[in-house]
Amino acid sequence: MKKAMISALLAAAVAAGCQRESGRDPLELTGKMFVFNYRLAYATYMVTLNKTEPVPDGSTVVATFENPAGGNPLTLERRLFPKLNKVVLESPDIACVKKQRPYAVTIEVKGPDGTSLQRLETTVISDIDQDVMPAKPLVEGPAYDKNPEVFKDGKAPARFETATCPT
Repeated sequence: MKKAMISALLAAAVAAGCQRESGRDPLELTGKMFVFNYRLAYATYMVTLNKTEPVPDGSTVVATFENPAGGNPLTLERRLFPKLNKVVLESPDIACVKKQRPYAVTIEVKGPDGTSLQRLETTVISDIDQDVMPAKPLVEGPAYDKNPEVFKDGKAPARFETATCPT
């Protein structure tokens, strides 16, 4: 009877050791910023994270970005690969970013079964307004040819039209 009890306790201890401890989070935030691509006339959020703990195969990360133009938040879902230790999340294109205004970002790590393993909340702040961006891409195509809508007859305009926030 004692051997059966000891075996049961040992099996329970081993099973408990296979579960993820709640103390350490699997991802650590390492960077956050807005990326303004003036050549292609778009802006995005970019968030970088390092993996600090292994995650089960099939886990995902879901990022929710506040929409600077208003309306519904922008979401992005990416699979986490066990051998990759860095995670880079770039939002869909955004508009209407305002200088010195904090924009909310939420990142959730989900296990293969959809259970939440971690939730991070942060803000991203720009040091410039998006209205410094051109209204239209300056280049087009894989060779970065001058955009004929901007460069009439191949010549730069006296003043570039800048982006505006749609109302």
